[in-house]
Amino acid sequence: MGKKIWRAAVAGGAAAVFTGMAAVPAGAAEGGVSFTRVQVNGGKPIVIGVSDEVAAPASFRMTTTHKWKYPAVFLYRGNAGDRLWHAIETSDCVKVSADVCDFSETMYFDPSVWDMHNSEAGAWKVAAEVSFQGGGDTDDEGLTVYVKRNSRLTVNASPEPVTKGRTITVTGKVTRANWETRKYASYGGRLVSLQFKPTGATSYTTVKKVYANGSGDLRTTVKASRTGTWRWAYYGNTTTGPSTSTGDNVVVK
Repeated sequence: MGKKIWRAAVAGGAAAVFTGMAAVPAGAAEGGVSFTRVQVNGGKPIVIGVSDEVAAPASFRMTTTHKWKYPAVFLYRGNAGDRLWHAIETSDCVKVSADVCDFSETMYFDPSVWDMHNSEAGAWKVAAEVSFQGGGDTDDEGLTVYVKRNSRLTVNASPEPVTKGRTITVTGKVTRANWETRKYASYGGRLVSLQFKPTGATSYTTVKKVYANGSGDLRTTVKASRTGTWRWAYYGNTTTGPSTSTGDNVVVK
C-alpha cells in the first residue's frame, strides 16, 4: 500500500497531482485507458464532522496497454481542477490479466488538517485518472457521491420517574457541523422524529414528528403509558447526515 498524500494517487511510492483539465470527458478509453467497476464508499454518503478524520473506501479496475503511473478516482465539480481537497491512498496493481489491474483506494477527509467550506457539502461527481509517459487520461465515471456535514441530537425526557397517565416532556437540540468554524452550530427548522422503545423491546417506533425552532431546540409532550426509552431521530438531507440521540429512559409507575 502506498503512503498517503494530498490530492494525489500513489503507486510504487510516488505521487502526482493532475491539473490543467478544463473538463472531464465522459466514457472510457479516450486516452487509451478504460476505467470500470468504480465504487466510492459503497454508494453511501461521506459524512464529515469537525475534528475526526473520515476514511472512505473506493475501488476500480483499469485496462490499458500504456506504462502507467498514479491511477486514482477522485471527486470533482465543474471541471477536473475543482476537486474536493483530501488525501488518497491507492494500492498496488492486483493483476487480472496482462493489461488489466484492480485497485483499492482510500480517500481521507480530515477537517482538522485543512480548511473545509460549508459550500462543499452536497453532490460531487466521480472521475478516474492515470498518468503515463507523454500524457494521461481522465474520465468521468457517471457517478454521484454526496459529501455531508455531520449532525447531532440531544434528548431529555422528564419527569423521571412519572405516574402513569401524567405528561412527559421531551426536549432536545439539533446541531450540525460547521466546517469553517470547526464547531457544531444550531440547525433550526428541522423535522425530527420522536421515537419510543418500551422496556424489553428491541426496536424504536416513531411516536410523532416535531419541527425544531430557529435555534434548533426541540420540545413536545406525550402521555406516560409504560416504562421505556425516548430518543430523537433526524434523517438528514442532501447536505447533512442523519443522526439519532442517545436514549433517555423514563420509569412509569
